[in-house]
Amino acid sequence: MIEAVSCGGLVIYRGKILLLYKNYNNRYEGWVLPKGTVEEGESHEATALREVREESGVDAAIVEYIDKTIYSFVVPEDTVSKEVYWYLMRSQSYDSKPQVEEYFRDSGYYKYHEAYHLLKFENERAILEKGYNMYRRLKRQQKWD
Repeated sequence: MIEAVSCGGLVIYRGKILLLYKNYNNRYEGWVLPKGTVEEGESHEATALREVREESGVDAAIVEYIDKTIYSFVVPEDTVSKEVYWYLMRSQSYDSKPQVEEYFRDSGYYKYHEAYHLLKFENERAILEKGYNMYRRLKRQQKWD
């Protein structure tokens, strides 16, 4: 078994959530949250911020840690067990630019219910739900500007 660690972000601007549309040779396609692999010597927070910036062009700021998801998938040579650490992030604009080198074909900010139904993976919908509840709590407490 191959073990992998990634980090990503639930990026929110004015109540809307950043999503990326990935299409890899018409074999893998769907809407996802930005995330990527931890590089040697890099903290989870630094990875999450870097991956959001690389995959979407968005300079976000971490607000809080949301949670970790764990899943596995099969590649030709083995099975990969992956842990993903997720952070609630804020952005300063709706601007985004998908990283075409990583097969991202579109990006944008969506209302909660739109994002929930667009997301390809159940574990990312769970992160969306948990992170968006955190965002709403912070808004009520006037800790989100």
